[in-house]
Amino acid sequence: MQIDCYGLREHPFKMSPDARLYFASKAHSRAYAHLLFGLSQKEGFIVVTGEVGAGKTTLIERLCAELPSADHAIARVMTTQVEADDLLRLVAVAFGAEAQGSKAEILRAVVARLWEGISSRGMRHILIVDEAQALPVAALEELRMLSNITEGERALLQVVLMGQPQLRRTLARPDLDQLRQRILAAYHLGSLTLEETHQYVRHRMSAVGWTGTPEWQPGALDVVHRFTDGIPRRINRLCSRILLSGSLEGRTVLTAELAEATAQELDEDLGEIVAAPEPEPEERGIQDAIRALEDRIANLEHLTAGRERLLRRIQELVDSAEAARAAR
Repeated sequence: MQIDCYGLREHPFKMSPDARLYFASKAHSRAYAHLLFGLSQKEGFIVVTGEVGAGKTTLIERLCAELPSADHAIARVMTTQVEADDLLRLVAVAFGAEAQGSKAEILRAVVARLWEGISSRGMRHILIVDEAQALPVAALEELRMLSNITEGERALLQVVLMGQPQLRRTLARPDLDQLRQRILAAYHLGSLTLEETHQYVRHRMSAVGWTGTPEWQPGALDVVHRFTDGIPRRINRLCSRILLSGSLEGRTVLTAELAEATAQELDEDLGEIVAAPEPEPEERGIQDAIRALEDRIANLEHLTAGRERLLRRIQELVDSAEAARAAR
């Protein structure tokens, strides 16, 4: 790990969700309360939406970690525009039911499996569907039909739909009115405030053994919030690069200037990946073309200078390590 010089047990800004690093912002706490309220009803649908990287999966990781496994059977399905029949097969596989045969046979197998869990062990069955904004209407209707199945007064299944904001637009369709009537709790997960961004970074650092070094200046965390809009995954990505830059340059204080330079460098790196070649200007005046070219040259010079600083620091570390080995 490149940031070993800071004495951290592990990297504080991993991109993969980790319930151990869960940060209870106001929005996340309210979203979690909606999840718990919906689950307490023991039927119907719960819907949680949010931008990419807002922390929906981390929320679910925490929920799965805290629900007692002895009486909760939780199945998770990641959807990528699957059709209704394919979704039913995925649900069958997730709950350990037979997934071969006709649609009617698979449905019977799923129902039998759920009823077996209820009757023999008193299990509650929860289906979590991630990236649900990709589901076609027919697949959502299939889920509604599954959630309608009851034994006596007890529903066999509860469904949690997790997705990006467009899921809300899909659920607002007139032909999904029956499904909407079965939504018992819904919440849109917003971004972190400026103050919460400061708390989030310090929380993640403290969770892996941070004792104050490196020091995050308040201005640096202000820059982090400005460049990330308070989206946790973006914060993780930028803070990870700031830590790397700080370690390579031997810094014990992470300043606003370092954060700004790193954020711009990251934007430029990502821009090079996603940017399509610009068309040649046809009607633009020669002065506009010259100014655009000058701006591109300045950006390239800035990027090159930053990379040269990192390369020099890396070389210094390599030379230092080789000298230490030679001395032994």
